[in-house]
Amino acid sequence: MADDKMHSKIQECSLRGLNRILHDEILNKPMETLKLAIPSGIYTLQNNLLYVALSNLDAATYQVTYQLKILTTALFSVSMLSKKLGVYQWLSLVILMTGVAFVQWPSDSQELDSKELSAGSQFVGLMAVLTACFSSGFAGVYFEKILKETKQSVWIRNIQLGFFGSIFGLMGVYIYDGELVSKNGFFQGYNRLTWIVVILQALGGLVIAAVIKYADNILKGFATSLSIILSTLISYFWLQDFVPTSVFFLGAILVITATFLYGYDPKPAGNPTKA
Repeated sequence: MADDKMHSKIQECSLRGLNRILHDEILNKPMETLKLAIPSGIYTLQNNLLYVALSNLDAATYQVTYQLKILTTALFSVSMLSKKLGVYQWLSLVILMTGVAFVQWPSDSQELDSKELSAGSQFVGLMAVLTACFSSGFAGVYFEKILKETKQSVWIRNIQLGFFGSIFGLMGVYIYDGELVSKNGFFQGYNRLTWIVVILQALGGLVIAAVIKYADNILKGFATSLSIILSTLISYFWLQDFVPTSVFFLGAILVITATFLYGYDPKPAGNPTKA
């Protein structure tokens, strides 16, 4: 009985503390909170652009073109954060972009006959994926700039980002699927697996924000690329629903090579000592 009272008191104190933090850091600092509306809105736009791109491009063109986000992220890092990249680092980013494209190259069964797509729809898809590449790079670097130049914690910034993301996302849901939601409820089709995915995505968002704050978006890109290889191998060994091809192994080698090359720091040759 005493333990139950103690547990409820701890919960009450925790909720009060959380409410106070949210009130002080979000409601009382509206200008700081509004800063996150920009990347949140861009991320929402980007997700919709990728849907348009997938609907109008064959899988191979989509995968190759979308990897340009690696270079756009580097370009925005240089222009917005004054980050300096050497020749080896730029070369490693090009190799990484190529490697990821190979790793995610669709199998024969996944390829869509490009003849089924009109020239107009392919142009729309190409413009959509290129816009998504630039918006992804800008939003990521802008978020990094906010995280590194302000004192608010990663947790608070993620709450602010999620707040605006929820607003933009709900607007999209009710515009396109409002009738189905009002008829069957918002959580129609949700099951235990769905909630597990939601929780994992939320935790992944916190990890990504920490990586961006204490490292940068470019290193996040390398980590994401390596995670694609890891998840694909898990899919092969555990789920047995993927058969690696020679293109996949070539891409994996390129990604690993690019990772080591990015960290390579050639030391200038020292002046020989005179006898």
